[in-house]
Formats: sequence, structure tokens, C-alpha cells
Amino acid sequence: MSSNPVAETVASLMPRAKAELTELVAFKSVADFGQFPRSESEGAANWVAEALRTEGFQDVALLDTPDGTQSVYGFLPGPEGAKTVLLYAHYDVQPPLDETAWLTPPFELTEREGRWYGRGAADCKGGFIMHLLALRALKANGGVPVNVKVIAEGSEEQGTGGLERYAEEHPELLAADTIVIGDAGNFRAGVPTVTTALRGMTLVRVRIDTLGGNLHSGQFGGAAPDALAALIRVLDSLRAEDGSTTVDGLTSDARWDGLQYEEDRFREDAKVLDGVGLIGSGTVADRIWARPAVTVLGIDCPPVVGATPSVQAGARALVSLRVPPGVDAAEATKLLQAHLEAHTPWGARLSTEQIGQGQAFRADTSSPAYAAMAEAMRLAYDGAEMQYAGQGGSIPLCNTLASLYPRAEILLIGLSEPEAQIHAVNESVSPEELERLSVAEALFLRNYAAS
Repeated sequence: MSSNPVAETVASLMPRAKAELTELVAFKSVADFGQFPRSESEGAANWVAEALRTEGFQDVALLDTPDGTQSVYGFLPGPEGAKTVLLYAHYDVQPPLDETAWLTPPFELTEREGRWYGRGAADCKGGFIMHLLALRALKANGGVPVNVKVIAEGSEEQGTGGLERYAEEHPELLAADTIVIGDAGNFRAGVPTVTTALRGMTLVRVRIDTLGGNLHSGQFGGAAPDALAALIRVLDSLRAEDGSTTVDGLTSDARWDGLQYEEDRFREDAKVLDGVGLIGSGTVADRIWARPAVTVLGIDCPPVVGATPSVQAGARALVSLRVPPGVDAAEATKLLQAHLEAHTPWGARLSTEQIGQGQAFRADTSSPAYAAMAEAMRLAYDGAEMQYAGQGGSIPLCNTLASLYPRAEILLIGLSEPEAQIHAVNESVSPEELERLSVAEALFLRNYAAS
């Protein structure tokens, strides 16, 4: 990294950043209070609030959002007449999944082979630490030249929309000239990247019932309609022969015209087994950034161990549908529900319940904030040019903010490069990426204030 006072300050702060991230990762802040204690999320929220107070933020508050979770807000005043920048991150995390598959405990930040491992290290507790580092570096080098608002969400991973609804009810709270979402990631480590498009998403719980109760498969099998078999057939209808997503009425042939993702690199990043083909058609970028993608997230059915010779009376599944920019998530939900109903065999009883939804997002890259970020990235990454990429995941708040503040510029950066393995076991963050992106954010705030 090029030598400059901001970079030198951030480098000196990295041990403190590691210690703080260790504390924050220790909270099991999964916003599924049926599986994880609410006290863990409340503990993380209070930690974030105290960190903001320590940095001199005013009006620090724990906001009770309509989905039963808390988001943390704070305001740091800048010079008179300065622009206002909103910095976003979320402190809630995905469940650890199979804890036995983690090489080190998921809620203990552990350094291994130059990376820091732990649930939320990259997505997105590290994003909050990135914001702190950037602000501290500016304070140590002349001061923060803009007004800063910080919002740390408590239920982003659940997709329950609490912060979106709170923002709509309090539209003045998050108003800003520019918004930096710290929940994306570089295309790969060392390649400075802003994310310009996000797919939206919908989550639908599906249930099929066929019988009044389970039946002996020897006595009734062959004629009695099996709910699990019906569910499997319905779910299979969501994919074409090549694996492409097929939802009746939903277009799936769009193309991505930005940065491309080489197939060999994708196979390596995705850890695709030798001999196993990728699914879908078009370029990899088309498939993951510009087209819809369905995923069966879970199925309720008897486990193999202990299974009995029974025809199943009922079965459930949780289905995720990612939708690209230009497709309304609410309309996609209706199409998905209609498709499931149309493809349910044998007159089985189908019920669907939407349990989460977020709209897709596309940024305006022609704005002055993007020029300020490009220069900041260039300095932080030793002359490397900033790249534009899409992201297959969803950040529902982006469209809410774009709707509430149509003049605001929105940039997405973050620590979730491919090696981070967010949402999987052994999630990690690169401390080098944390350091460089913190420098880039600090330089961006300085550049933007002067633009």
C-alpha cells in the first residue's frame, strides 16, 4: 500500500481492530430467536452502541424495528455546511450451520494462515469495524470532513424487513447525500471493487398434504399419494434440464455487460467437485448477477436414520428465489407461488407462505461519489483501477434507501470476497482487505467532502 498518513494510521490500529472484532464475533447474534437467545443480539447491539459513543457519536440509539429486532443509530457531526454520509453495516449473522465442520469455533475469532476466522468476520461485523477504522484514521489526520450517520442493522440476514419499515416510518433519520453500504465485497482479494447491482429475493415456505396421517408403505404404498414425492416433483419443476431456473412467466435470459467471471475461477471459488458441471446457460456473470436463481434451502422430511416404512402424509420446503434488477420481487413471488400450484401433482393440497422479500438494486455509477471512490481505491490499492461487479445476494435496504432518498448516491463495498466463504462454515476475513478498504473509505470521505 502506498505510504500516506491515513494508511499509516490504519496500519497502527489493526491490533485494536482485531481485538474489537474478536469481542463482536463472540456474540451469537443470529436474529432467529427460536434458535438463538435474544440476549446475544442485544449484547451485540449494545456493543455497537458503546463503540459509537466512544467515537463521539451523538444521538446514539437502539431502534426497536417492527420485526422485533434492534438496529443501532448514531450521528457524528462534521464541519458546518458539510455533506452527510450514511455508513451501513449489520451486526446480525447467519447461523454457524454444522459447527463440527468448522476448524475452529465459529464464535471465537481465530487467526489461521493469515486470515481471521469466525462467523460474521466478513459478513458483516468486519464491515462495522471497517467504518470505525476509517473514521479513526480521519480523526488522527485532520478530522472527519463530513457529517456521518451510522446504522447497524440487526436482522439483515433474516430478510424480515424491520429496518426498511422503520426507515419508511422515520424518513428523516437516514437521509444523506451519499450512502456507503459496507456489506458487499471485492471481486477477489486485492481487486478493488464496487458492487453496482444486487439481485432481490423472496423466501417462500411450501407445504404439501395428501393424507390424514402417515400410512404403512407395504399396505398402502403404490396407490396412496405420497406428500414427500409430490413435493420433490414440484421442486424439480423449478429447473430446466440444464439446471436453469424455470418459473412460469419469469424471464431468465438477461445478460451482464460488466466485469466477467471466468468459469475456471468460479469453479475454484465455488469449490465445484471435479467432473461436476455448472448449471444454467450463458456466462457465469449472466447466471449469478443478471438472472433469477431458485434454491431449495431446506426440506422437512424424516431423516434416514430411524426412518420407518411409511407413506408420508405431509412435507414442507423453504424455497429462495433471487431476482435480478428490473424484476419486481413482489411480482416474482406471485409467479413462484402460481408456478408451484400449477405443478403440484395428483391434486395434492398445496399451501405457500411468503416469509421474506427484498427488491433488487442497480446503482448510478455516473455520480461524483463514484469518481471520489475510484480515486480512493486507486491510492489504497497501489494504483489498481476500481472495478464494477454485480452480486447475486440481496441487501433489501438498498432499494428502500434509493426510494426514500432518490438524490442520494449509493456505493457498495465490503469484505466478502470469495475466500471469505460468507454464509458457509469457516467464514473468514482477510486483515489485508480490512486494512486497505478502511484506508479507501477514509480517503473517499475526504475526497467526497472536497468534491
